[in-house]
Amino acid sequence: MFTSTGSSGLYKAPLSKGLLIVPSTLSLLLALLFQHYQKFFAYNLQAVKEEFQIWRLVCGRTVCLDLKDTFCSSLLIYNFRIFERRYGSRKFSSFLLGSWMLSVLFDLLLVEAVEYSFDISINSLPSGFLGPIFALFIPFYCSIPRVQVTQILGQFSITNKTLVYILGLQLLTSGSYIWIVALSGLISGMCYSSHVLKVYRVLCVPSGMARIFAWTVEPIFSSAEPSNEIRVGMGATVDIQRQQRMELLDRQILMSQFAQIRRQRQQQASAAIQDDRGVSRGGMINWNRLFPPLRRRHDANYQDNRQTEHEGLPPAEVSEEQVARLMEMGFSRIDALEALRASNNDLNVATNFLLQH
Repeated sequence: MFTSTGSSGLYKAPLSKGLLIVPSTLSLLLALLFQHYQKFFAYNLQAVKEEFQIWRLVCGRTVCLDLKDTFCSSLLIYNFRIFERRYGSRKFSSFLLGSWMLSVLFDLLLVEAVEYSFDISINSLPSGFLGPIFALFIPFYCSIPRVQVTQILGQFSITNKTLVYILGLQLLTSGSYIWIVALSGLISGMCYSSHVLKVYRVLCVPSGMARIFAWTVEPIFSSAEPSNEIRVGMGATVDIQRQQRMELLDRQILMSQFAQIRRQRQQQASAAIQDDRGVSRGGMINWNRLFPPLRRRHDANYQDNRQTEHEGLPPAEVSEEQVARLMEMGFSRIDALEALRASNNDLNVATNFLLQH
């Protein structure tokens, strides 16, 4: 329920891995061994405004001094790694950089507004990489589809995004003035994601710097591709283990078939350009009907009824709502249709297809 989409681990997410390791390690060292250095990482707004200690913005908005905030923010960064896989490390780092800079500005503006409106003096705010983390809730809310997992008392739905929102709420209630950091992060996320303001064209990581980091830092934090093996629960019977392995093989076949569909479409498009003639495109093939799940092959009547099933069943209908959700995530309509048809209209499986191919 925690991972919204994609496989587990930090494969193709070196920046997320670095954000998990470096700030968390510094936070633990400051909390356990070097308490006398914590004053240098405090987010002291009074020192920034009166003494122009700009370096406090960098130190105070990078490392959490509260271990509870460190734990919650690390879990949220791990979940938000899906955006680095989808957009690439450069675009993901550009979003983090842009939202970090914008949230600094909104922090100062909100503090001034609160002090002016309520006559309250705010000298410091909670430290840590909190602004960009709250900013990531904007694309998470807009682009990650909500899939129901279960229900509580028959009325309250639990989705694949519920735990993430609970972690965000826990982080929001961990301090007295953290709501200012959260609000500034959300506003910066909306401003950076807005196609009207087009802030992402100005606040971005230069391509030259991205290449330098790709050559030097990325090999340090890169992770190996996760294994395709599935976990078998303790005490599982032989039938359950066999069923789990069959389901794994089903997913592998579906993914290979979907990759074959995309290769064929690309070959047809290139052939059409080279021959300067159109290539007729028939209806999409429902690969699940050509290659039914392996766990059904033990049925004795399967071999006799395979041809009838293939010829008699109509093509699967694709939900336009699910197509629209995939298109909102940045995929083309053709890819969305192919993925949904290949996965029998399973939105999670189709999303994994498109993210991994």
